[in-house]
Amino acid sequence: MPRMMRIEINPAVFKWLRVSAGWSVEEVSNRLKTSIENIKAFESGEKAPTLRQLKELSKAYNRPLAAFFLSEPIKEKPLPEDYRMLPGRKNIFDKKTIVVLRKARNLQEIGSELSKNINYRISPKVEHVKISDNPGDMAEKYRKIFGLTEEKQRKFKTPYEFFDYLRDILEDMNILVFQFSMPVEDARGFALTDENPNVIVVNTKDSIEARIFSLMHEFAHILLGQTVIDFPDVSVTTRNKIEAWCNEFAASFLLPKEMAKNLFEPERNVITSPKTLNSLSRKYKVSKAMLLLNMLKLGYIPKTKYKEVLERYKAKDMEKREEKQGGGRIPPDKKCLSKVGTKFVSIVANNYDQNYITYTDALNYLSIRAKNFDKVLAQARK
Repeated sequence: MPRMMRIEINPAVFKWLRVSAGWSVEEVSNRLKTSIENIKAFESGEKAPTLRQLKELSKAYNRPLAAFFLSEPIKEKPLPEDYRMLPGRKNIFDKKTIVVLRKARNLQEIGSELSKNINYRISPKVEHVKISDNPGDMAEKYRKIFGLTEEKQRKFKTPYEFFDYLRDILEDMNILVFQFSMPVEDARGFALTDENPNVIVVNTKDSIEARIFSLMHEFAHILLGQTVIDFPDVSVTTRNKIEAWCNEFAASFLLPKEMAKNLFEPERNVITSPKTLNSLSRKYKVSKAMLLLNMLKLGYIPKTKYKEVLERYKAKDMEKREEKQGGGRIPPDKKCLSKVGTKFVSIVANNYDQNYITYTDALNYLSIRAKNFDKVLAQARK
C-alpha cells in the first residue's frame, strides 16, 4: 500500500530538482515509466507523485529523498562560467558533470566550516594576476615558488609522483584539489574561486599527463580569480584570451622555453621519433601533445608534421583511456586520498580529534566505510 501513497510536495521543488540535475521531462518520464503528461502534472501541481517515484528520482538525481520535501527551491551557487567552447553546448552539462560540480561545492562548504572550527586560514596564499601580465613570466615566477627545477622534475619516478608534488604545494597554499570522474568529452576540469577555500577539480578519466596540465591550467584561473569550467587542451587553439593565457601559463610552467630548447636541440634529427617523444615525455612527465606543440612553436617541426604526429598520439591516448575504464581496483583508503586530497582529510581528522564532528560525520564527509577510517586518517593527520 505505501508504494502507491501519493505525496503532496511543492511542485516548484519537484521541477527545480529535475532541472538542476540536468534531466529533461522526457528522460524523467522514461525513468519512472510513466507519461510525459504525468510529469508535467507533477510540476504544475495538478497531480502528486508516489513515494516510490520520489525514491526513484532521488537515486536518479543523486539527491537525498528529503530534498523533495523542501518548502521551496534552494538558491544554489551559480554554475561556473562555461569556457569549454563546445559548439551548441553552452551551459549544457552531462548529468555526471553536474553531480561532480555539486559535490565539489558541497566539499568546499564543508571545508570552509571545518577549517573555521580549528582556526585554519582558508583564503588562498597567492598573489592574483591580470590578463595583461605575461603568462610565461608568471609561470617562471611560480616554478620558483614551487621549488621546481629541471633536475627535480626529471627525478620524479612517475607522473603520478609529479602530480602529487604539485598538489601538495597547492594544498599548502590553501587550495583544495579534488579528482573526480566526469565524461572526458564534457569537461576536463574546473576552478571555484568565488568562495574560500578555492577549489580545483580535475578529471580522473583523463591521462595523468593531461591531469597535470589541467591542474596548472586551473591554477592559472585561480591566479586570475575566476570560477570557470573548461576543457584544457594544449593542442587546441582557442580564441578565448583567458583560456589562451591559462594554456600558455600551464605549458610554460611545465616546460619552459629555454628548457625545451635544450632538450630538443640534441634530438633535432630524430625529434618526432617514438623513441625521442617517449623518452622526453617519461623524463619530464608531460604529454606528447605538449612536446609537439613546443617543437612547432620553437621552429623544430613544420605544422604539417605537427598535425600528422599529433593525430597519431591522440588516437593512442583515446585507446589508453578506454583501456583504463576496466583497470585494477584501488584500495578504498588510497581512493579517498586520491579523490579529496590529504588537506581535506587532514581538516576532517583534526575536527574529529577535537570533537567538533562525530564519527558518523567524518565517515560521511570522506565517503568511506568504518573499516577504512583509521587507515585514511593515519595517512593524513598533520
